[in-house]
Amino acid sequence: QVRLVESGGKSVQAGGSLRLSCAASGGTFSSYVMGWFRQAPGKEREFVASISRGGRDTYYADSVKGRFTITRDNVKSMVDLQMNSLKFEDTAVYYCSAGYDLGPSAPMKYWGKGTLVTVSS
Repeated sequence: QVRLVESGGKSVQAGGSLRLSCAASGGTFSSYVMGWFRQAPGKEREFVASISRGGRDTYYADSVKGRFTITRDNVKSMVDLQMNSLKFEDTAVYYCSAGYDLGPSAPMKYWGKGTLVTVSS
């Protein structure tokens, strides 16, 4: 069983930056594709970004491409999401996830409890 714990969520102004982190434990971190998803109030959870096991390949939702960057550290068992040029519509609970397949439609097996990001306009 993999345990994922997100951190870094807070309130920021539009145009600002924020870095989310996810610490993994209980499994072989490097064997999992890692991803970030988000759920805005009143909306369904949506894909944000994912990264391959070795970190070479990444996928991003069109809405965050060029603004967000996903990275991972297989030694520390952590995956980060650097978010720049934040917009009001980025407001959501952000979830860290782990799975086996790369891509925005790939199902993820493990989920964290989420961290709240609020962007004020």
